[in-house]
Amino acid sequence: MLTFHNVCWAPSSFQLTGIPGLESLHIWLFIPFGSMYLMAVVGNVTILAVVRVERSLHQPMYFFLCMLAVIDLILSTSTMPKLLGIFWFGAGDIGLDACLAQMFLIHCFATVESGIFLAMAFDRYVAICDPLHHTTVLTQAVVGYLGLAALLRGVLYIGPLPLMIRLRLPLYKSQIISHSYCEHMAVVTLACGDSRVNNVYGLSIGFLVLILDSAAIGASYIMIFRTVLGLATPEARLKTLGTCGSHICAILIFYVPIVVSSLIHRFGHHVSPPIHTLLANFYLLIPPILNPIVYAVRTKQIRERLLQILKIEVKSR
Repeated sequence: MLTFHNVCWAPSSFQLTGIPGLESLHIWLFIPFGSMYLMAVVGNVTILAVVRVERSLHQPMYFFLCMLAVIDLILSTSTMPKLLGIFWFGAGDIGLDACLAQMFLIHCFATVESGIFLAMAFDRYVAICDPLHHTTVLTQAVVGYLGLAALLRGVLYIGPLPLMIRLRLPLYKSQIISHSYCEHMAVVTLACGDSRVNNVYGLSIGFLVLILDSAAIGASYIMIFRTVLGLATPEARLKTLGTCGSHICAILIFYVPIVVSSLIHRFGHHVSPPIHTLLANFYLLIPPILNPIVYAVRTKQIRERLLQILKIEVKSR
C-alpha cells in the first residue's frame, strides 16, 4: 500500500490492523477469539430459545434478558467475524461506508444495552418496592416501550457520529486504522481538518450515557436496599436480594470493562497498544459470553430447563 506523507486524500476504504504489535500471533489468536465468539453466540441463542419455550419465564425481567441477548449478538457479530477474518486471512480491508456502519452498530447498541440495564433496574425497583403493582406497571406493552425507548435513544445519540465523519471529515492522512474494528476515536484521529466537534460530541455522549445511567441505576438500588433492610427476617432479606443478584452481576460485567478501557485509553499513555486493543475487544466480548452464564447459573427456571434439555438429549442417544 502506498503512503503519502503530509498529503490528505479521500479514501474509499480503510485497512484494519487487527491487534497492533501482535501481528505475528494473529493466526494463533484466531483460536481463543473464535472460541469466545462461538460461546457468545451459543449462549445467547440458548437464552432466547429457553425463554421462548418456558412460559414461566414470560415475565418482564426475562423479556429484558432476551433484549440483552439480541444486543450482545449484534455487538459481537458486528466485530468478531471481521476480526477473525483478519487473524486467519489477513482480510483487513474495509470500505468507508462499511466502517461507518460498523462504528454505528458498536456504539449504538452499547448505548442501547446500557438503557436496557436501566430498564431492568426499574423492573427490580417496582418488583421489590411496590410488588402489588408490579404486574400492572410493567405489562408486556410497557416492557416493549422501554426497549423501544432504549433503541431510539441509541440511534439518536450515536446516529450523528458517522454522519459528522462523512460530512465534516472527508479527507484522511492515512488508510491504516491501528485497531481491530472501526472505533470512533481511532477513525477520527486519522482525519485531516478540525475534528474537535467530533471529539467533543463523542466524549460528551459517552460520559452522558455512562454517568446518567449508572447514577439512575445506583439510585434505584439505594431505594431497593432501603426496602430490603426494612424486611423482618434475614432470610427474607437474602431471598429478596437474590432476585437482584443476576442483574447486579450483569451490570458489573458490562460497566467495569468500559470504565477500565476508558481510563487506560485516556490516562494510560505508557500502556502498550496491544493492551488497548485487547481491552476494547474484551469489552465487546465479555458481556455476551458471561451474561448467559450468569443468568443460567443464578436463575432456577433457566437452569432447570437447560438440565431438562440436556437429559432429553442424553436419553435420545
